[in-house]
Amino acid sequence: MLYVVGMGAGNRDGLTLAAEKAISSSELIVGYTKYVELLRNFFPAKEYFSTGMRQERERVDAALKASLNGTVSLVCSGDSQLYGMAGLAYELAVSYPGVDIEIIPGVTAAFSGGAVLGSPLTHDFAVISLSDLLTPAEKIRKRLECAAECDMVIVLYNPSSKKRADYIQKACDIVLKYRPGETVCGYVRNIGREGQESRILSLSDLRETSVDMFTTVYIGSTDTKVIGGKMVTPRGYINV
Repeated sequence: MLYVVGMGAGNRDGLTLAAEKAISSSELIVGYTKYVELLRNFFPAKEYFSTGMRQERERVDAALKASLNGTVSLVCSGDSQLYGMAGLAYELAVSYPGVDIEIIPGVTAAFSGGAVLGSPLTHDFAVISLSDLLTPAEKIRKRLECAAECDMVIVLYNPSSKKRADYIQKACDIVLKYRPGETVCGYVRNIGREGQESRILSLSDLRETSVDMFTTVYIGSTDTKVIGGKMVTPRGYINV
């Protein structure tokens, strides 16, 4: 049995009961190095196997191979489907016909970070990763254009890195073609972990702000506002 487990933001409170049950029943925990180290604090008696960034195929192959002889949890931050390993596990599982796979969902950063800021995701929204390692940059720009034009809240994953330091500025420039500079935005860094920090700011200010790979960015719609110091996107219930 292979469980593909969404572990949330990485703290114990962010684990669902289903995730904790799956991990507890597994003989081996497989994951990205940073996530494995977080779980080791909660499940110290377990056996672990980890790989670094951009070694996803090796990681999933190792989990599938081990699960031929036991129960394994392949862990992902946030949700196991959203930019996680669930899809790859099914793709590679054709070479491991004896393995059963069960997907365990988790709380993705869009929701856990949104809760820190207030309630920015009460209405329609789009989640877009700015990482162009697996998605062509032109396709990312097109998705940003479409989401900005139709006035959805936009959540940005992987907004910047050492090689992509200006990607958040480029994303803001696209959105600024359709939304005013005073549009309410926000970001949360290290969601649910030590050193968590958050800020609500305008779209123009966001463009000039440095963020990193551990930051989730929220660009509000034209309806998003600040209420009581929190970022809120009303759905319109108050008008019914």
